[in-house]
Amino acid sequence: MAAIEIKGFLQTSFIDWPGKVASVVFLPGCNYRCPYCHNHLLVTDPQKLISFEMHQVLQQMETLRGWVDGVCVTGGEPTMNGGLVYLLEQFKKNNWEVKLDTNGSRPQVLENLIERELVSAFSVDVKAPLEPIPYRRNAGNGSDPELVRESLEIIAESGLPVELRTTVHPHLLSLSEVVRMAEQTLEIFGPGRNHKLQQCRVDDVLDPELKRHEPLDRETLDQWSGEVRTLEALNAVGVRARA
Repeated sequence: MAAIEIKGFLQTSFIDWPGKVASVVFLPGCNYRCPYCHNHLLVTDPQKLISFEMHQVLQQMETLRGWVDGVCVTGGEPTMNGGLVYLLEQFKKNNWEVKLDTNGSRPQVLENLIERELVSAFSVDVKAPLEPIPYRRNAGNGSDPELVRESLEIIAESGLPVELRTTVHPHLLSLSEVVRMAEQTLEIFGPGRNHKLQQCRVDDVLDPELKRHEPLDRETLDQWSGEVRTLEALNAVGVRARA
């Protein structure tokens, strides 16, 4: 059994699991280096953060039984942690549903968790179109979009609920790339999938150079999100027409 290190714990969150109230557990370490990462201490310097024991987390969650629906396991990148299976087994043993946040870089780990029935839902951070150049620009040189594609296909095949999320900064991602990415995820999941664009915050990010570039304003982000919704609507009409 690999040791599990928990580097953050929120008792309640209304935003981390769509439609549910969830506790949130943060695990350290990540194989990506996204310039806009705002949890970068978890990635580069987790020893500066206090640790939580597993029994402490379970005890605190027990006091919330009947109010909290489950737990969101996030990071960093949780699939990098050798103790992840043990952690999820403890939540399952205590009758807590789990949503796993992931960058999709380790499809075999996701497949194993699905086979063990340790996860009830996923959030996947899709960084860019599933192509090497934009992916490396948004996630670092070690990122491999083909592994992300494989993860998305595994999750789609499982039928488990999934939220796709993309953080948008115009210095890193263009509208045409956002549309291309939306086309790719539609091809994998079909219409009805939830793909959310998130506004990049530059106040505290991994790459301080990003602060020199203006982030996308809310109005423009809404316009870009509208392009994604329009694409999905047209896809849905096409599916019905072929039926």
